[in-house]
Amino acid sequence: MSSLEQMYQQVIMDHAREAHGRGLKDLDLIQVGESHQVNTTCGDEIRLRVGLDGDTVASVTWEGQGCSISQASVSVLHELVEGESLEESERTMEAFRDLMQAKGEGLDEDREDLLGDATAFVGVGKYPARIKCAMLGWAAFKDALIQARKDQ
Repeated sequence: MSSLEQMYQQVIMDHAREAHGRGLKDLDLIQVGESHQVNTTCGDEIRLRVGLDGDTVASVTWEGQGCSISQASVSVLHELVEGESLEESERTMEAFRDLMQAKGEGLDEDREDLLGDATAFVGVGKYPARIKCAMLGWAAFKDALIQARKDQ
């Protein structure tokens, strides 16, 4: 295993152990959405709540169980999108989806900069069954955004 792969593996394990945003919180915001997603292949599950303040993702909290990839991925998602504009969050979601479809090849420098710690999941793209684990929290986030915005 290369030193880069070891570093990526360490980033994933750190986020799985010390998950950011874990713990669903009641949100005192007008626009709140929640989504519960389950990976039926392996049983991983995530319940994610998002709160919007205008065009800003004001809060992302979640609860879940599953493998280190699913738990670390939603932790990284929290770090990347909380406090960001909806437009930037959409760009980040798209870049992460592209990373998962890159089959371990990585992305251009701009999108990798946008993804920060999420680039650690580049190797997951080589394993289709694991892509579902990594995408679980992102699917919940996308659905929760739809829920939060539907009352606009």
